[in-house]
Amino acid sequence: QRDIFIFQTLIGCRVSDLYRMTKLNVVNEAIEYIPKKTKEGNPVTVRVPLNDKAKEILERYKEYKEKLLPFISEQKYNDAIKKIFRLAGVDRIVTILDPLTHNEVKRPIYEVASSHLARRTFIGNIYKKVKDPNLVSALSGHKEGSKAFRRYRDIDEEIKKDLVKLLD
Repeated sequence: QRDIFIFQTLIGCRVSDLYRMTKLNVVNEAIEYIPKKTKEGNPVTVRVPLNDKAKEILERYKEYKEKLLPFISEQKYNDAIKKIFRLAGVDRIVTILDPLTHNEVKRPIYEVASSHLARRTFIGNIYKKVKDPNLVSALSGHKEGSKAFRRYRDIDEEIKKDLVKLLD
């Protein structure tokens, strides 16, 4: 499950799209798929080139006939992600909104980590390097100018420091 999570951080797709993938989605050293969420309106094929780490992960599971990776249920996958983070000692405190009270609460990241964190990580890592929302959204399956994409564009402390250094 760790490999699946890491692979997802390297291609940035939604978990529902990842779970539908088979060996046929690997085309010329890239993952190609039509995001389920955009199939109805204006279907677009997303193509994400595979880096060496992603290729290495796929190579480990090449014996699987059709499935891309050894998927379990999405809920068990999310449970496994939490356990992996906890066992790895990834415990920094994050601020979230409590879904019941809508109050701000602090939790160790291993309590709230899920498959969606892989997608956020992919988008955040690419955005930090490129800072062009149109390029990043082309890789993540968001439509150009997507309002939903904005919530992934985290203006973190590193970006703020880089901006302030421009004043030097």
